[in-house]
Amino acid sequence: MKQNNPTPSNTTPKIAGALFFFLIILLWNIPTTHAEDDFALWLEKLKQEAHAGGISPRTTEQAFHNVALNPQIIELDRNQPEFKRTLEQYLSAVVTKGRVDTGRAKLVEKQELLKIIAKQYGVPPRFVLALWGIETNFGTITGKSPVINSLVTLAYDARRGPYFRRELIHALHIIDAGHMTVNEMLGSWAGAMGYLQFMPSTFRGNAVDFDNNGKISLWEDGADLFASGSNYLKKSGWQTGWTWGREVLLPKGLDSGLIASQKLPLEQWRQLGVRKADGSDLAGAAITARIIQPDGPQGRAFMVYDNFDVILTWNRSYSFGIAVGLLADAIGGI
Repeated sequence: MKQNNPTPSNTTPKIAGALFFFLIILLWNIPTTHAEDDFALWLEKLKQEAHAGGISPRTTEQAFHNVALNPQIIELDRNQPEFKRTLEQYLSAVVTKGRVDTGRAKLVEKQELLKIIAKQYGVPPRFVLALWGIETNFGTITGKSPVINSLVTLAYDARRGPYFRRELIHALHIIDAGHMTVNEMLGSWAGAMGYLQFMPSTFRGNAVDFDNNGKISLWEDGADLFASGSNYLKKSGWQTGWTWGREVLLPKGLDSGLIASQKLPLEQWRQLGVRKADGSDLAGAAITARIIQPDGPQGRAFMVYDNFDVILTWNRSYSFGIAVGLLADAIGGI
């Protein structure tokens, strides 16, 4: 039964948040021998794990030389904003005219290189350009946090420690392989790096030295960037020759149980009365699709194909996937 509790003052969350942050700082910054010894012991075990995995002592010494726990990182991890934007709010923020124009300009500027990469991986360049545009605004916002320090802090914390410990080991391997130095490894507070915001594990599993210079650089708009994004999508199951989906019109009375959960052939959707956004018939392609409505029955409807699910492996948000598709469509092909 719901109780009618008095409405708390709007200052309560602010006070609670301030107290939480203060306690973290207090606990982690009081120079008690016990706390320092615990962290030193943890770090030593981490070094041993890294060395056992083939990482050189030189790399670990460089990486951990000035490492320190950062309570602000923990605050960010535990207090991520819960505000949920509607699809329309999200699209208006990320699929902008400026990004469309920049994407088209990059498509023209890099067209010969992009053609070569597209032929090898079977992924249209517009999708990698769209991901680049949405992730970092074409490289203008990549994050300035020292990745090693952030990952050490998050790995030491109990909430998601095992996950970030694995990412930290991957980051050490990247440095050990000579792709970048500790000081060059800057990114988001959570450890995402470069123009595509790859986590270290994603970098190691998908990044490509396409120009064969011995280093993988995802901090410049060169061959490695476009090949790495294409390689990720290809390895995640991208189907060459197909797109991501499209906006559609739904007929009145369509069974709501079909939305999101049912994947049907296009011909069957056509027979049910589903049309393109302009009212014309769906194409007769031999492909299955499902329909999603991120904002509910009153919002826009999209018919999405298997490649949409590939985009979702990058980010599980439907709004993100639709934004990538729409921005890619607006950028166009070569």
